[in-house]
Amino acid sequence: MLGPEELERYARHIVLREVGGPGQAALKRARVLAIGAGGLGAPALLYLAAAGVGTLGVVDDDAVALSNLQRQVIHGTPEVGEPKVESAAAAIHRLNPHVTVETHASRLVAANALDLIGAYDIVADGADNFATRYLVSDACFFAKKPLVTAAVGMFDGTLTTLRPYESGTDGALNPTYRCLFPEPPPPGSVPACAEAGILGALTGVLGSLMALEVIREIVGFGEGLVGRLVMFDARSMRFETLQYGWDPSNPLSGEHPTIYDLSIHG
Repeated sequence: MLGPEELERYARHIVLREVGGPGQAALKRARVLAIGAGGLGAPALLYLAAAGVGTLGVVDDDAVALSNLQRQVIHGTPEVGEPKVESAAAAIHRLNPHVTVETHASRLVAANALDLIGAYDIVADGADNFATRYLVSDACFFAKKPLVTAAVGMFDGTLTTLRPYESGTDGALNPTYRCLFPEPPPPGSVPACAEAGILGALTGVLGSLMALEVIREIVGFGEGLVGRLVMFDARSMRFETLQYGWDPSNPLSGEHPTIYDLSIHG
């Protein structure tokens, strides 16, 4: 049930036919886990909080650094040195006191991934490294939780949604993350953000799109991104969408699976 203050706060949602009162109530009931409170997680968390998602979980074991503030807009200069989860929680509470924040000031690893992810309805992954992306996608597969995952480079970014534990309307299995990206790139082949640099506002674009896709998944409107990869090029200001499907050789849900748990991430 939405109170009088919430009805006013979310009025611009409620008048949307695609959202309305039932959609706003679904957002309030939802539990969303954000992997990372960095460049992608920062705008995603702010927009999910503003949208009225009832419970936001935040996983991050890092502290706010001055070099983060060029893009991680949920943090401010006074928070430098503080744990990112605490800084993010304070910003969310200032923005919307109706949102419950659950902080997890630890690194997501194979030993805790299923317990953490299993406690939420949907996962928004804004991790900054390939190892975590593969771990999150594998864990969401085993936990049967939808995953919205985004990634950014220096001037480009991608976004997709994964529900590989379900079949599509055509009866075919939905693809896994490993159908799209079978193997991570060799170590050292992709420079880290600190080495290559990144355009700050780019993370705002992809983080906002990630929040939008999470909201669409919760409320249930529009054409989802399962089997579709959105690609954005900031140099040309161009969006493109790539279709992809289930790969029968993928090691999770393929014809001859080889991954049965998270032990490969140990």
